[in-house]
Amino acid sequence: MTRLARSLPALVASAALTSAPVHAAHAQDGPTVLRASSAIDGRGRTLSNVDIVVENGKIARIVAAGSGPSNGRLIDLRGRTVLPGLIDAHSHLSWYFNRQGRYHTRADGDTPVQSMLATAANAYATLMAGFTTIQSPGDNEDKDLRDWIATQGLAGPRILTSLASFSRGDPDSLRAGVRARKASGADLIKIFASASIRDGGKQSMTDEQLQALCGEAKAQGLRTIVHAHSAESVTAVVNAGCNQVEHGIFVTQKELDLMAQRGVYFDPQCSLVFHNYLDNRAKYEGIGNYNEAGFAAMEKAIPLAADVIRKAVATPGLKVLYGTDAVAGAHGRNAEDLICRVKDAGEPPMHAIISATSLNAEALGLGDRIGALASGLEADIIALDGDPTKDITAVRRVSFVMKGGKVYRDDGRKGP
Repeated sequence: MTRLARSLPALVASAALTSAPVHAAHAQDGPTVLRASSAIDGRGRTLSNVDIVVENGKIARIVAAGSGPSNGRLIDLRGRTVLPGLIDAHSHLSWYFNRQGRYHTRADGDTPVQSMLATAANAYATLMAGFTTIQSPGDNEDKDLRDWIATQGLAGPRILTSLASFSRGDPDSLRAGVRARKASGADLIKIFASASIRDGGKQSMTDEQLQALCGEAKAQGLRTIVHAHSAESVTAVVNAGCNQVEHGIFVTQKELDLMAQRGVYFDPQCSLVFHNYLDNRAKYEGIGNYNEAGFAAMEKAIPLAADVIRKAVATPGLKVLYGTDAVAGAHGRNAEDLICRVKDAGEPPMHAIISATSLNAEALGLGDRIGALASGLEADIIALDGDPTKDITAVRRVSFVMKGGKVYRDDGRKGP
């Protein structure tokens, strides 16, 4: 048992007082009917005047409004836009600001319990923002949070974690490390193939190292997501048979075409992570490579990022995911990149929504469980005040959140 696992029973007991579901819709309570005047199914279709019937935590069927079962609970969502729960393919829930107003590091004196309380608060904020599933790469502590959310009633999104990431080692030790991660319960493998953007983003692992990691992960049935900024590092990642490229701020059309040809998912960020660092500069500055040169690099990246996304979306066959790289200060604002992608990168709103729902679900290996409003899928369902296909800023106005058939947020607004 880890040190955090020993601290979690007390955490869960206290968290249950403030983050219990608004409506605990268990199987024995009968069906729940969500009545919607407008719904986006996550696969590109808009549905009008429907009843979404939820039974045993899943979507049982979608029928015409008024024709759902009368023996259950009716939740009236008319006047809002209903969507599948959103998915963030790259979020770091364990990153937070400590009580001194600084980015938390292991040397700042916070105890494991305090760190997990902050992490649980980030998870709760993420769920309340309409993100019912996230992928959190690079931290062993994600495992306890993942498991307590899944089994102990802690309110937060469904979590997939890589546990610790890989950035160095000889090929044999890297292969052994992949096997060890799987034995420890990792859902995927996270790799650093390049330096941080604050350090120039050059390739930092050899082709042989990348081939060892991605080859062994594939043999073990694990996906690989790889941090890679430079054009050469992205090429190396694709040629190594890895599954997903993160960031790619310096890619050219050549690398975008290569990813499309090889079926590699691409997860670029638009603005949230960069603006978050810059807006919270005083809380990060002086820690590691958070220095003048690093912040200047991130400021220069903002227009580059939007341009990369514009080109990526226009690249035939390229599967562009939605991941924010949310760090300390960004949790609960995970939808901001949807706004950036539409307003600054020119992505059609429906295309961006599909990225954050069904396409992300596919990339996470969960396409048969989440990511759409469809019979048989988990009842991860949210509602917005407004229509995001007409005004993408509606994604900021989440007023209803259901995950796995349980309602965690309902602002109580009634339809007509």
